[in-house]
Amino acid sequence: MVLRLLRIVIAACITVSAICYVAFKFSPWPSAMLVRLPFDWEARKMAQALEKHVPKDVSAHLDIPYDASDDDATLDVFYPSRIEGSDITLPTIVWIHGGAWVSGNKNYVANYLRILAARGYTTVGVGYSLAPDATYPTPVRQANAALGYLTKNAKSLHIDSGTLFLAGDSAGAQIAAQLANIISVASYAADIGIMPTIQRSQLRGVLLYCGAYDIAKIDLDGRFSDFLRTVLWSYLGTKDFIHDPRSAQASVERHVTPAFPPTFITAGNDDPLRAQSREMAKAVASQGVYVDSLFYPDDHKPPLPHEYQFNLDNAAGQTALERSLQFLARQTQ
Repeated sequence: MVLRLLRIVIAACITVSAICYVAFKFSPWPSAMLVRLPFDWEARKMAQALEKHVPKDVSAHLDIPYDASDDDATLDVFYPSRIEGSDITLPTIVWIHGGAWVSGNKNYVANYLRILAARGYTTVGVGYSLAPDATYPTPVRQANAALGYLTKNAKSLHIDSGTLFLAGDSAGAQIAAQLANIISVASYAADIGIMPTIQRSQLRGVLLYCGAYDIAKIDLDGRFSDFLRTVLWSYLGTKDFIHDPRSAQASVERHVTPAFPPTFITAGNDDPLRAQSREMAKAVASQGVYVDSLFYPDDHKPPLPHEYQFNLDNAAGQTALERSLQFLARQTQ
């Protein structure tokens, strides 16, 4: 009886192992879910750490649908409480959250957006669909739709539709940069099949925190290789993403022109994607576009990890915030 039970247990383990092997080999879902859990945990912890820095005099309108046909298409709007009930509109920062395209939520950046709003801006957190359920370029289309909604409802949301900024962190920075280029270059927009909902003249600049801007330059053999392969497979919808032409299309660094908006870009010295930010900064500057970059020496202490910008208990995080605000002020003069 014991021997028979042991055989059943062994057979069950072999079956489960085989199923897991097949699942991980032929679908990005299992690995993507393993990425999502710790990423969301870290993002929630970051949001909680920001609570003590949030001013009290900020009004919020949460979970506004920007596309009634899409359950994921909601956004949050924040602005100084002093303008509540008035016709005042403010320069507006439209933020696309990070999470490696497979995780994250606009709620996780809400406190940071409140902090920015308290400095005299209307800020918007855009919700979008996550991979692998939704693949490229779905989030780009959704963010574009959000811009259209915001401009149509600008007055009621205290949005200066002539002074818009796109911003994002990590995967959100990639989405924001790509959408900025779609708005700036008609041929690029046509290639992707997205018609911009705003004019280039309305977009005053972009804030890019620790993003990925050229897939071919991502290190797929380093210590984060499994993670990177998982999230890129999830987002692009193919395991052979390197040879998929959409990878080159999504690599916005290759497509910038002199029409790209003025850019603030930063990454920490211990961020595995730092090289991506440095190369993007060079590519944009080479087009004669104004770039304000914030990078740190290799030996900076303490080491600044991916998304160091959201740690306002650290001097470097405070510096990134102040430099971002200086950049925004420069572009609204």
